[in-house]
Amino acid sequence: MSQSSTVARDHTRDGVAEKRSSTVSTKHQVLSPARREALKKRIRSILMIGGIVIVAVISGIFWWVGGRYVSIDNAYVGANKLLVSTDVSGIVQEIAVREGQTVKTNDILFRLDPLPFQIALDRTNAQLNQTRLTVEAMAQDYKRMQSDIAEQASQVKQAQAQFDRYSALIRDNNVSQANFDQARYALEAAQNSLQSLQQQAQAQLVKLGGSPDFPVTEHPQYKQAKADRDEAQRQLEHTTVRAPFDGVVTQTDSIQPGTYLAANTAAFGLVGDHGVWIDANPKETDLTYVKQGDPVTISVDTYPGRTWKGRVESISPASGSSFSVLPAQNSSGNWVKVVQRIPVRISVDAAHNDPILRTGMSVVVEIDTGHRRSLSELF
Repeated sequence: MSQSSTVARDHTRDGVAEKRSSTVSTKHQVLSPARREALKKRIRSILMIGGIVIVAVISGIFWWVGGRYVSIDNAYVGANKLLVSTDVSGIVQEIAVREGQTVKTNDILFRLDPLPFQIALDRTNAQLNQTRLTVEAMAQDYKRMQSDIAEQASQVKQAQAQFDRYSALIRDNNVSQANFDQARYALEAAQNSLQSLQQQAQAQLVKLGGSPDFPVTEHPQYKQAKADRDEAQRQLEHTTVRAPFDGVVTQTDSIQPGTYLAANTAAFGLVGDHGVWIDANPKETDLTYVKQGDPVTISVDTYPGRTWKGRVESISPASGSSFSVLPAQNSSGNWVKVVQRIPVRISVDAAHNDPILRTGMSVVVEIDTGHRRSLSELF
């Protein structure tokens, strides 16, 4: 019984194996070598055509947006920077900051010895007061001249009356010729004196500005003395140097207390820590569609993976080479055309928690011009 069942199972296994063998042979018969080669060619053709279509689509997309974005890697962070100096010369008395210190507007940076400037201010104050007294004395002197003129005018009248009497008497020979001549000379002398006093008074009036009541503070001599006093005051105030804007102090080791600092000599540097911008230098051929106000994406080499937003603030009216000390001479016969760089200023929309952008950092900017190409550009 068990022998028969074993034989039956063997026959069943043989049948299944035969069916499988027949199925495989049928498949091999369906996918013959020729058909397999044709199928491969068909798949290869589909892949080739599809690849061409994909490349064409991608190329079309790049062409469509190719004129919209302008990428510039010749760009750097800019900020307010200043070589701190003062327009007066003196000895450094105090340095109120240290290297890398953050300062606010009007914070004291350093001081010069104020003593020489205080002495100069005191001297000009004395000169100003002396000028005031001089102008007031001139006004009083003019009034005295007017009194002298009035007195001299009375003497002229008296001499004129004496001369008139002698003129009447000389016709009747009732007075000698000598007395008549003396009366005539006395009248001429009195008239000359009166004229001289009047001229002196007129000159004094001109010095007083045309009026004896001319305000002392409006007199030219007073204004000159006041200008000297104001200049001395200004120089004294400039012995204390303050920060013109918020920033970070640098290069403070160039001076020390006791150093003589000449006027307009840089003491140290101050770099603004707010309101940075980007100075980009694109090729002139990249500016075809760039305009003021275009949005900009900014990538900083120091902070990979992080971007800032900004806008085109201004486009320079001239190329960078136009401002060089020795501009290119394009009139020579060996002229070679060189693509020019046009400076572009880009404002940065920096948030409070953004990393610090330091002056001179290298950046890459991408300007979105918003330009879309059209098919008409192909023809």
